[in-house]
Amino acid sequence: MTIYEKRTYDITVGKMHDVVTAYKDFGWPAIEAGGFGEYLVGYFISDTGDLHQLIHIWRFEDDADRRAFWKRLFANEAFLAFAPRIRAHIAHQNVQLLNPAPWGPNP
Repeated sequence: MTIYEKRTYDITVGKMHDVVTAYKDFGWPAIEAGGFGEYLVGYFISDTGDLHQLIHIWRFEDDADRRAFWKRLFANEAFLAFAPRIRAHIAHQNVQLLNPAPWGPNP
């Protein structure tokens, strides 16, 4: 059964530009080069409501697929070189697992 993982990072006020730059220059290239991008539904930056949030949603076949993905990603040297560039700017992180509703479209 497909599951989705929603990761919300609350970014320190004034640091979103640094986070965006790090993702554009290092994070996304590492994710894409490692073949991890195929799991990504999308990245989003909040514009209303709770501000200064970077949200990303990932799609997995099941929980075992999800756990294997994160294990592979955090063993990837290019991604590990990127992670410290944003870690200091993340004030809070929330991870939510979502099951698709049994009606309507799913990404």
